[in-house]
Order: sequence, then structure tokens, then C-alpha cells
Amino acid sequence: MKVSGKLIALGFGGAVAAFVGVIASAQQPSSTAVKAPAPLYNTVKAKLLAGKRVFSFTQSKADPVGYCETAKHYDFTWFEMQHSTLEFKDIEAMIAACPHVAATPLIRLPDAQEWHIQHSMDIGALGVIVPTVDDIDRARDAAKWARYPTAGRRSQGSGQYNMIWGINGINYRQTINDNTLVVVMIESPTGAANALDIASVPGVDVVITGNNDITNFSGFPQGSPEYEALVKKIHDDTIKAGKIFGQAAATRSTGPYTYDARFFQNGQSNDGYVPPSAGRGRGPVNVNAPPPGEDK
Repeated sequence: MKVSGKLIALGFGGAVAAFVGVIASAQQPSSTAVKAPAPLYNTVKAKLLAGKRVFSFTQSKADPVGYCETAKHYDFTWFEMQHSTLEFKDIEAMIAACPHVAATPLIRLPDAQEWHIQHSMDIGALGVIVPTVDDIDRARDAAKWARYPTAGRRSQGSGQYNMIWGINGINYRQTINDNTLVVVMIESPTGAANALDIASVPGVDVVITGNNDITNFSGFPQGSPEYEALVKKIHDDTIKAGKIFGQAAATRSTGPYTYDARFFQNGQSNDGYVPPSAGRGRGPVNVNAPPPGEDK
């Protein structure tokens, strides 16, 4: 390895730098192996990124046994805190009862407050669903509090999250940001007007329509030209922003008004499972129906 001519020409300081550079380059392997990223433990996020559609069941009551049985059959659990009396301690107990069941635990919150989102993540949820997002500020809050710095402003706290996900050699702190799913719901004409700004917020992964509340806030019945124009705008702006589009109403998973949606509240199970109420004298269960109280 001849370097003497370069040493003289560069002078002492430059010579040392050149010499170090030559040694370093000589020690580099001819090819560098790139380590493949670890698979996501948020399986519903992995499915969405793979282009698949995902369906939930809605858990509105504290029932660890019933939750663990139903969660075997769906892509994710929609833990309902906006329109139920569920408390964080109830959801914490259900997640702990069967922590690695098939359905990814997601919580629909009543708002985008810091403490609500951080409680959700600390008890072991792998994402949040934030309703009635009308503007960019609420979308930013949803994304900001769900992830650790530098991607967000989630603080380091305690909770059962690490006992569930930080196992088998997984570093929770270093992996959870990638495994977090932030879903925002646009449910009004105001939200539709701001859909591109909302969907463009970094850290927002999925934008879904709140189908029944679009009617509630606009007065337009589903299927009307005015209603469908709002849904299509939300869809178009979401795709333009490079995000995943979904609809709360699983009835729209088929038919002319799907708009390529891939994230639904309720809907089909992965294995043909039907909720047990079908056998309790109540007649067949419509798995695509919205939860009670949201079917108006």
C-alpha cells in the first residue's frame, strides 16, 4: 500500500488524514450486509401496510372472558371509550387477560387529550382511534401524544406495556413508534373540508369516515349525492396524502360505496366466527351492523 507521495504533497495534517482514510478504506469489507427490519408486532398495521383490509369487533363492556374469546377471530379490537362506560382499568385488565391474542388492541377515545392517549399506550394498546377530527390541531395532538420523541411527545412512564410487548429480546422503547397505529375519524363537513391538511399530518397513519356522524352533522342521508361527495373528498385527500383510507361502517366493505377502504369498525371475522348472541334467541347477528346507539 503505497501512500508516501500523497503524504508529502498534503503536508503533515493532510497526510495524517489521508493515511487514516486509506487505512479505513482498506479495512472495509467488500460488501455490507443490510439487516432486515424486525417484523411488526402490531399485526393489524402489518396487514394494512401489506395492502390488506382489516375488521374489528367492538368491545364496550368489561368482560375479560368474552373479550379473550372474541379477540381470537378478528384483526383488531375496537375498545370503545367514546360511547361506553369503559374505564382504562377495565381495558387494562382485558389486555392483560390474553395479551397476545390475535386482535390488535386499539382504543377509541373521546378526544385527543395527552393523558387519554398516554394512558392508552401505557396499558398496552398499540394505537388509538380519535373521533370528530375537524382540523389539523386535533390531528397533530393525536399523533404527538402517541409516540415517543423524536417522532412525538409521549413521555416515559410506567404501565404494563413493557411486560406485554417488551419481551423475547424486543426493546419496546426502540420499536413501539413503528408499531403504533394512529387513526383519526373525519365525521363532519368541516372535517371533510380540511381532510387534506388532516391526512397530511406526520404520524397519522389512517383516516376513516365516521359514516353515521357525517349524516348527523351534515343532515345528508347516506347514499345521497351530497353525502357521497363528502366521503369521496375524504377518500381522495387521504390517498393524496399517502395515508390509508377506511370507513367506520363495515356495511361499506362491499358494494358501490367502498372507495377502496381498508379499515372498518366491525365486519367479518377471519374464520367465519359469529358472535354468541346469535344463539340466544335474538336472531341472526349482522356482523356489519354498527354498535347499538350508533345505528341511527
